[in-house]
Amino acid sequence: MTVAPVWTAPAWTRKPKIDQWIAWWTIPVFYNIFGLIFVVLTRVMPPPRPDITQTQIVQFFVDHSLTIRIGFALLMFFIGFASVANGLIALQMKRMSVSPVFAYAYIGALVVGGLPGCLIPAFAFVAAALRPDRDPQIMVMLYDWCLLSFVGSLGCFCTQNMVLALAIFLDRNDVLPKWLAYMSIWMIVTELLASPVFVFRSGPLAWNGSISFYLGTVVFVVWEFCMIRLLYTAIEKQSPNEQIQD
Repeated sequence: MTVAPVWTAPAWTRKPKIDQWIAWWTIPVFYNIFGLIFVVLTRVMPPPRPDITQTQIVQFFVDHSLTIRIGFALLMFFIGFASVANGLIALQMKRMSVSPVFAYAYIGALVVGGLPGCLIPAFAFVAAALRPDRDPQIMVMLYDWCLLSFVGSLGCFCTQNMVLALAIFLDRNDVLPKWLAYMSIWMIVTELLASPVFVFRSGPLAWNGSISFYLGTVVFVVWEFCMIRLLYTAIEKQSPNEQIQD
């Protein structure tokens, strides 16, 4: 009598914390794709000027119509991967000696900020690029709508960084270092500095300004590099048998 072989999972799937390592690798991949979409294809970063003429705005969409549509089509597919990165950060927050409400609030704040900060601007630019022969006044409205929402909604992410900073300060398990909390506070400051984009059409406080956009972008890039590295270290140090609170 022949005994059927017992199926066993591939060796790589039995590696400790393989689920977290898969999630970790999606972060650098996602942000490289994010940069390709927003910097190279859609030209949203750095933002085009707010003080250009109606004719220049229409010409902008005529010149970049195809790449804007391709870029945001890619975004619709890849944007979901951001939730994997956010979920991994929330998991590390649940390892801290704080209430799991911090992790849930972190995810919730990102959901609130992601709509005006990413999806709404994308649809505004795509609507303009899809038919660049629209009424020029409508094109101007879509142009303003996209860039005001993309840069001006940074304040939505203040709660995310406030929750993260508080969790790190209160944590006694040293899951993430305290200096990351201070960096997260700087993130809050730079995000609040984006609020004047609703008032100014030129200068450092406009949506393409050195204070409203470039300062915050530099701080975010540094924060993101630090977070990627610190998540790697946190996963590496985590015991495979550690119990994580619900």
